[in-house]
Amino acid sequence: MINKLTLAAVIVAISSSAAFAHVSLEKNEAPVGSTYKAVLRVPHGCEGKPTNVVRVKIPDGVIAVKPMPKAGWELEKNRGEYGKSYDYYGTPTTEGVKEVIWSGGNLGDDEYDEFVLRAYLTTDLKAGEMLYFPVVQECPGDLAERWIEIPADGQSSDDLELPAPGLKLLEKTGGH
Repeated sequence: MINKLTLAAVIVAISSSAAFAHVSLEKNEAPVGSTYKAVLRVPHGCEGKPTNVVRVKIPDGVIAVKPMPKAGWELEKNRGEYGKSYDYYGTPTTEGVKEVIWSGGNLGDDEYDEFVLRAYLTTDLKAGEMLYFPVVQECPGDLAERWIEIPADGQSSDDLELPAPGLKLLEKTGGH
């Protein structure tokens, strides 16, 4: 028979692993009007298969995106027009990277890795709000983990099965 202490430890272990089973941001808050280094933590593959592609959709208001190349992975940057012109240190900016794709790699289901990009969080973003970076992991056999769910009003990421990694926006700090 399992005693209460053992049962409590099992429950904590299961809930802890579930909380970390999704793609997340290493640093989950940053001020608007600043450069942000997004470190996306990918904790596993898909149903026992390795992850071969990681796609990140860049949210509106995030500009000047520069992804970090990764050994063993090809890097693709899909560019497009922004919905408006942004001021990037005095330069009007109307287009840039809208999606980053790392492909051709092999992240085993029992392995962990990080995918990094640097970007500018425009002052058009609102402090106190959450900003989401939808991520899709693609695996062999048309398997995929789609971390793209964004909470509706009154919900939190904990209420979702496949939440997009979220960044809490803070007040702008002095300088750049």
